[in-house]
Amino acid sequence: MNKNTYSIAVIPGDGTGPEVIAEGLKIMKAASEINGFKYDLIEYDLGGERYLRTGETLPDSVVEELRKMDAIYLGAIGHPDVKPGILERGILLKLRFLLDQYVNLRPVKLYPGVETPLKNKGPEDIDLVVVRENTEGFYVGSGGFLKKGTPDEVAIQESINTRKGVERCIRYAFDLCRKRNKAKKLTLCGKTNVLTYAFDLWDRAFKEISMDYPDITTDYAHVDAISMWLIKNPEWFDVIVTDNMFGDIITDIGAIIQGGMGIAAGGNINPQGTSMFEPIGGSAPKYKGKNVINPLAAISACQMMLEHLGEENSAKLIEKAIIKVLTRDIKSLSAGEMGYGTKEVGDLVVKYIEEL
Repeated sequence: MNKNTYSIAVIPGDGTGPEVIAEGLKIMKAASEINGFKYDLIEYDLGGERYLRTGETLPDSVVEELRKMDAIYLGAIGHPDVKPGILERGILLKLRFLLDQYVNLRPVKLYPGVETPLKNKGPEDIDLVVVRENTEGFYVGSGGFLKKGTPDEVAIQESINTRKGVERCIRYAFDLCRKRNKAKKLTLCGKTNVLTYAFDLWDRAFKEISMDYPDITTDYAHVDAISMWLIKNPEWFDVIVTDNMFGDIITDIGAIIQGGMGIAAGGNINPQGTSMFEPIGGSAPKYKGKNVINPLAAISACQMMLEHLGEENSAKLIEKAIIKVLTRDIKSLSAGEMGYGTKEVGDLVVKYIEEL
């Protein structure tokens, strides 16, 4: 993108969200001073507190404002006093759908100094990306109840897959695989033996699009096999592309094998519009205000955002600084066990950015 000044919407959100976002913004300021890019921040009060106060989740006027932004930086959404599903559907899914953020991008990378629960696996074995379709599948909310609350109740939830939606997600994955230029291998994750309609479409589109990418090796595996192989042989994978629900599941496996939620970040991508970047972990309300939550996932999300905006030098600098913190300083990725507070970890990243 590379423009003079970026417009960035900031949604600190709930729980520890504001704390980790503050550290990410601290890191972005340091990177901008070194590499000379400029940005304007506009903060939005969205989340559980606003909902409890006003009954609003995501006003249409805010959506229209967000459409004009270059990126959205999100802390976390989730409040213990709000019924599950209200904020998730009313803010997160609504943003993804209305802003057409059709790719959920999840790097799964084990950094030096981080422990993985996988025996005999190291950073050289765990370095992959999951491209998850983000606006279709089971999550569109198509379906309903019949005779709800009776012994004869029927619940129907339908997975919606369009040719357009499937094709653009797959093509994004091929382009990413080529850009990464590592193993140059793209794996389709599906369930063609049971979900015969949806994944017949995915499989046909995958094979047809692969003809445009002769330099990329392709293969296919059922989601249950990939769930096992991510644990047994993560080094087999470079880029994985899959539907919304399977992507939701296997990216959690990915988060654990890369060291846990404390380091996992993701992006909700619209290549032609406004994309949103966030730490994968939740709002962790029990740690709110205690200066113990790990901010590295939010800092990694900031790194992803800057890379997406075209500020690749800053993104690389932030990643190198994160690695230094992981190898030299913190004892654990878990809240309260880092050996440093939230703000102090942010200060360490800034220190290494300036040194590098």
